[in-house]
Amino acid sequence: MDNVLKIETPDKYIVPGLDRGLRILREFTRHEQVLSAPELARRLGIPRSTVFRLLATLEGLGLIERDAGGRDYCLGLGVLRLGFECLASKELTELGKPILEKLRDQVNYTCNLVVRDGRSVVYVVRSVAASPYSNTVQLGTRLPAHATLLGRVLLSELSYTQLQELYPEERLQAITGKTPDTVAELYRRIQADKNSQCVFEPAYFEPSIATLAVPVRGERGAVVSALGVTLPSSHADDAAIVARLTRAACAAAGELSQLLDHIVAMPNSEISRLHERK
Repeated sequence: MDNVLKIETPDKYIVPGLDRGLRILREFTRHEQVLSAPELARRLGIPRSTVFRLLATLEGLGLIERDAGGRDYCLGLGVLRLGFECLASKELTELGKPILEKLRDQVNYTCNLVVRDGRSVVYVVRSVAASPYSNTVQLGTRLPAHATLLGRVLLSELSYTQLQELYPEERLQAITGKTPDTVAELYRRIQADKNSQCVFEPAYFEPSIATLAVPVRGERGAVVSALGVTLPSSHADDAAIVARLTRAACAAAGELSQLLDHIVAMPNSEISRLHERK
Protein backbone atom coordinates (compact mmCIF):
# COMPACT_ATOMS: atom_id res chain seq x y z
CA MET A 1 0.00 0.00 0.00
CA ASP A 2 1.27 3.46 -0.86
CA ASN A 3 1.34 5.60 2.30
CA VAL A 4 2.49 8.77 0.52
CA LEU A 5 0.65 11.80 1.84
CA LYS A 6 -1.64 13.25 -0.81
CA ILE A 7 -1.59 17.06 -0.83
CA GLU A 8 -4.26 18.71 -2.92
CA THR A 9 -2.91 22.28 -2.75
CA PRO A 10 -1.05 23.79 -5.74
CA ASP A 11 2.61 22.75 -6.01
CA LYS A 12 3.85 26.28 -5.48
CA TYR A 13 2.52 26.21 -1.91
CA ILE A 14 4.06 22.86 -0.95
CA VAL A 15 7.03 22.90 1.45
CA PRO A 16 9.14 19.90 0.34
CA GLY A 17 10.85 19.36 3.70
CA LEU A 18 7.54 19.36 5.58
CA ASP A 19 5.98 17.06 3.00
CA ARG A 20 8.84 14.58 3.33
CA GLY A 21 8.80 14.76 7.13
CA LEU A 22 5.09 13.95 7.25
CA ARG A 23 5.59 11.13 4.77
CA ILE A 24 8.19 9.63 7.09
CA LEU A 25 5.77 9.77 10.03
CA ARG A 26 3.06 8.07 7.98
CA GLU A 27 5.32 5.10 7.23
CA PHE A 28 5.09 3.97 10.86
CA THR A 29 2.06 1.80 11.55
CA ARG A 30 0.81 -0.54 14.23
CA HIS A 31 2.34 -3.43 12.31
CA GLU A 32 5.59 -1.63 11.43
CA GLN A 33 6.50 0.29 14.54
CA VAL A 34 10.28 0.32 13.94
CA LEU A 35 11.95 1.32 10.66
CA SER A 36 15.53 2.03 9.59
CA ALA A 37 16.77 5.12 7.77
CA PRO A 38 17.83 3.12 4.66
CA GLU A 39 14.38 1.49 4.51
CA LEU A 40 12.67 4.88 4.73
CA ALA A 41 14.92 6.25 1.99
CA ARG A 42 14.04 3.29 -0.23
CA ARG A 43 10.30 3.64 0.37
CA LEU A 44 10.19 7.39 -0.17
CA GLY A 45 12.68 7.46 -3.03
CA ILE A 46 14.87 10.17 -1.51
CA PRO A 47 18.62 10.18 -0.68
CA ARG A 48 19.73 8.62 2.57
CA SER A 49 21.53 11.81 3.57
CA THR A 50 18.23 13.70 3.26
CA VAL A 51 16.42 11.06 5.31
CA PHE A 52 19.05 11.27 8.07
CA ARG A 53 18.63 15.06 8.23
CA LEU A 54 14.85 14.74 8.36
CA LEU A 55 15.05 12.08 11.06
CA ALA A 56 17.42 14.25 13.10
CA THR A 57 14.93 17.13 12.87
CA LEU A 58 11.97 14.93 13.81
CA GLU A 59 13.97 13.40 16.67
CA GLY A 60 14.81 16.87 17.98
CA LEU A 61 11.09 17.67 18.03
CA GLY A 62 10.30 14.45 19.91
CA LEU A 63 8.26 13.09 16.99
CA ILE A 64 10.76 10.29 16.29
CA GLU A 65 12.82 8.25 18.75
CA ARG A 66 15.61 5.69 18.47
CA ASP A 67 14.62 2.14 19.26
CA ALA A 68 16.25 0.05 22.00
CA GLY A 69 19.22 -0.77 19.77
CA GLY A 70 19.88 2.89 19.01
CA ARG A 71 20.04 2.42 15.21
CA ASP A 72 16.44 2.28 13.98
CA TYR A 73 13.52 4.61 14.65
CA CYS A 74 10.00 4.57 16.07
CA LEU A 75 7.34 7.21 16.70
CA GLY A 76 7.88 9.39 19.75
CA LEU A 77 5.48 10.80 22.30
CA GLY A 78 5.75 14.18 20.59
CA VAL A 79 3.30 12.84 18.01
CA LEU A 80 0.66 12.98 20.73
CA ARG A 81 1.09 16.74 21.00
CA LEU A 82 -0.01 17.28 17.40
CA GLY A 83 -3.56 17.17 18.74
CA PHE A 84 -4.80 16.72 22.28
CA GLU A 85 -2.01 15.58 24.60
CA CYS A 86 -2.91 11.93 24.26
CA LEU A 87 -5.24 11.82 21.26
CA ALA A 88 -3.18 8.98 19.82
CA SER A 89 -3.85 6.85 22.90
CA LYS A 90 -7.57 6.74 22.16
CA GLU A 91 -7.68 3.04 22.98
CA LEU A 92 -6.31 3.68 26.47
CA THR A 93 -8.85 6.40 27.19
CA GLU A 94 -11.80 4.56 25.69
CA LEU A 95 -11.00 1.27 27.38
CA GLY A 96 -9.91 2.88 30.62
CA LYS A 97 -12.80 5.27 31.22
CA PRO A 98 -15.52 2.69 32.01
CA ILE A 99 -13.09 0.70 34.17
CA LEU A 100 -12.19 3.83 36.13
CA GLU A 101 -15.83 4.78 36.55
CA LYS A 102 -16.62 1.32 37.91
CA LEU A 103 -13.65 1.53 40.27
CA ARG A 104 -14.68 5.01 41.46
CA ASP A 105 -18.19 3.77 42.24
CA GLN A 106 -16.74 0.79 44.06
CA VAL A 107 -14.29 2.68 46.28
CA ASN A 108 -15.88 6.16 46.28
CA TYR A 109 -12.56 7.91 45.64
CA THR A 110 -11.26 9.75 42.58
CA CYS A 111 -9.42 7.51 40.11
CA ASN A 112 -6.94 8.48 37.40
CA LEU A 113 -4.94 7.08 34.52
CA VAL A 114 -1.61 8.74 33.65
CA VAL A 115 1.11 8.21 31.06
CA ARG A 116 4.70 9.42 31.06
CA ASP A 117 6.02 12.07 28.69
CA GLY A 118 9.73 12.43 29.37
CA ARG A 119 10.14 13.74 32.91
CA SER A 120 6.42 14.39 33.42
CA VAL A 121 3.32 12.34 34.08
CA VAL A 122 0.23 13.41 32.14
CA TYR A 123 -3.34 12.78 33.31
CA VAL A 124 -5.32 11.27 30.43
CA VAL A 125 -8.43 9.80 32.12
CA ARG A 126 -10.15 10.91 35.33
CA SER A 127 -13.20 9.67 37.19
CA VAL A 128 -13.95 12.11 39.98
CA ALA A 129 -15.77 11.23 43.18
CA ALA A 130 -17.59 13.82 45.27
CA SER A 131 -15.14 14.93 47.96
CA PRO A 132 -14.76 17.73 50.50
CA TYR A 133 -11.02 18.05 49.90
CA SER A 134 -9.68 20.07 46.98
CA ASN A 135 -7.67 18.66 44.10
CA THR A 136 -6.65 20.89 41.22
CA VAL A 137 -5.64 18.05 38.89
CA GLN A 138 -7.48 18.05 35.55
CA LEU A 139 -7.17 16.19 32.26
CA GLY A 140 -3.87 17.12 30.67
CA THR A 141 -2.29 18.18 33.98
CA ARG A 142 1.44 17.48 34.03
CA LEU A 143 3.32 16.67 37.24
CA PRO A 144 7.02 15.83 37.77
CA ALA A 145 7.47 12.08 37.47
CA HIS A 146 10.28 11.85 40.03
CA ALA A 147 8.13 13.49 42.72
CA THR A 148 4.95 11.40 42.36
CA LEU A 149 4.06 7.80 43.13
CA LEU A 150 2.44 7.48 39.71
CA GLY A 151 5.71 8.65 38.19
CA ARG A 152 7.68 6.06 40.12
CA VAL A 153 5.46 3.36 38.63
CA LEU A 154 6.01 4.72 35.12
CA LEU A 155 9.76 4.97 35.65
CA SER A 156 9.97 1.41 36.94
CA GLU A 157 11.43 -0.15 33.78
CA LEU A 158 14.36 2.24 33.51
CA SER A 159 17.80 1.09 34.52
CA TYR A 160 19.99 3.21 36.78
CA THR A 161 21.95 4.43 33.76
CA GLN A 162 18.75 5.35 31.94
CA LEU A 163 17.53 7.28 34.99
CA GLN A 164 20.82 9.16 35.12
CA GLU A 165 20.42 10.14 31.47
CA LEU A 166 16.87 11.32 32.11
CA TYR A 167 17.93 13.24 35.26
CA PRO A 168 21.53 14.39 34.70
CA GLU A 169 21.39 17.03 37.45
CA GLU A 170 23.11 16.39 40.77
CA ARG A 171 20.03 17.19 42.88
CA LEU A 172 16.39 16.59 41.97
CA GLN A 173 13.82 19.32 42.45
CA ALA A 174 12.16 18.95 45.84
CA ILE A 175 8.36 19.23 45.92
CA THR A 176 7.80 17.97 49.46
CA GLY A 177 10.00 16.57 52.17
CA LYS A 178 9.33 13.10 50.74
CA THR A 179 10.71 13.85 47.27
CA PRO A 180 13.89 11.85 46.54
CA ASP A 181 16.78 14.30 46.31
CA THR A 182 19.09 12.26 44.07
CA VAL A 183 18.78 9.80 41.19
CA ALA A 184 20.32 7.13 43.41
CA GLU A 185 17.57 7.58 46.00
CA LEU A 186 14.86 7.61 43.30
CA TYR A 187 16.24 4.38 41.86
CA ARG A 188 16.38 2.77 45.30
CA ARG A 189 12.70 3.55 45.89
CA ILE A 190 11.70 2.29 42.44
CA GLN A 191 13.47 -1.01 43.09
CA ALA A 192 11.75 -1.33 46.48
CA ASP A 193 8.40 -0.70 44.79
CA LYS A 194 8.89 -3.81 42.64
CA ASN A 195 8.44 -6.00 45.71
CA SER A 196 4.78 -4.92 45.87
CA GLN A 197 1.91 -5.03 43.41
CA CYS A 198 1.17 -1.37 44.10
CA VAL A 199 2.65 1.74 45.73
CA PHE A 200 0.84 3.60 48.50
CA GLU A 201 1.88 6.57 50.59
CA PRO A 202 0.17 9.60 52.16
CA ALA A 203 1.32 13.20 51.67
CA TYR A 204 3.91 12.25 49.05
CA PHE A 205 3.14 15.03 46.56
CA GLU A 206 0.42 16.97 48.39
CA PRO A 207 0.18 17.00 52.21
CA SER A 208 -3.58 16.42 52.29
CA ILE A 209 -3.72 13.59 49.75
CA ALA A 210 -2.67 9.94 49.78
CA THR A 211 -2.14 8.05 46.53
CA LEU A 212 -2.36 4.40 45.59
CA ALA A 213 -0.56 3.70 42.29
CA VAL A 214 -0.73 0.49 40.22
CA PRO A 215 1.00 -0.28 36.89
CA VAL A 216 -1.08 -0.91 33.77
CA ARG A 217 0.63 -3.14 31.25
CA GLY A 218 0.22 -3.48 27.50
CA GLU A 219 2.01 -5.44 24.81
CA ARG A 220 4.52 -7.96 26.15
CA GLY A 221 3.95 -6.76 29.70
CA ALA A 222 5.43 -3.28 29.21
CA VAL A 223 4.20 -0.62 31.65
CA VAL A 224 2.14 1.74 29.48
CA SER A 225 0.19 3.65 32.12
CA ALA A 226 -0.37 3.97 35.84
CA LEU A 227 -3.72 3.76 37.57
CA GLY A 228 -4.06 5.92 40.65
CA VAL A 229 -6.60 6.32 43.43
CA THR A 230 -6.47 9.47 45.55
CA LEU A 231 -7.93 9.79 49.03
CA PRO A 232 -7.55 12.11 52.02
CA SER A 233 -4.34 11.49 53.94
CA SER A 234 -6.49 11.17 57.06
CA HIS A 235 -7.89 7.91 55.65
CA ALA A 236 -4.45 6.40 55.06
CA ASP A 237 -4.15 4.98 58.58
CA ASP A 238 -7.27 2.83 58.15
CA ALA A 239 -5.84 -0.57 57.23
CA ALA A 240 -9.23 -1.90 56.11
CA ILE A 241 -9.69 0.98 53.66
CA VAL A 242 -6.20 0.58 52.24
CA ALA A 243 -6.63 -3.19 51.84
CA ARG A 244 -9.96 -2.71 50.06
CA LEU A 245 -8.49 -0.07 47.76
CA THR A 246 -5.51 -2.26 46.94
CA ARG A 247 -7.66 -5.22 45.94
CA ALA A 248 -10.02 -3.10 43.85
CA ALA A 249 -7.35 -1.01 42.13
CA CYS A 250 -5.16 -4.00 41.30
CA ALA A 251 -8.17 -5.82 39.86
CA ALA A 252 -9.07 -2.80 37.73
CA ALA A 253 -5.49 -2.39 36.50
CA GLY A 254 -5.36 -6.09 35.68
CA GLU A 255 -8.61 -5.87 33.73
CA LEU A 256 -7.35 -2.91 31.69
CA SER A 257 -3.96 -4.56 31.14
CA GLN A 258 -5.66 -7.64 29.75
CA LEU A 259 -7.71 -5.55 27.34
CA LEU A 260 -4.70 -3.59 26.15
CA ASP A 261 -2.60 -6.70 25.64
CA HIS A 262 -5.24 -8.61 23.71
CA ILE A 263 -7.06 -5.87 21.81
CA VAL A 264 -4.62 -3.14 20.83
CA ALA A 265 -0.96 -2.43 20.34
CA MET A 266 -0.88 0.71 22.43
CA PRO A 267 0.75 3.87 21.14
CA ASN A 268 1.99 4.13 24.70
CA SER A 269 4.03 0.97 24.13
CA GLU A 270 6.48 3.44 22.63
CA ILE A 271 7.09 4.44 26.23
CA SER A 272 8.66 1.05 26.90
CA ARG A 273 11.11 1.67 24.07
CA LEU A 274 11.89 5.08 25.59
CA HIS A 275 12.52 3.32 28.91
CA GLU A 276 14.89 0.82 27.31
CA ARG A 277 16.85 3.49 25.51
CA LYS A 278 17.31 6.00 28.38
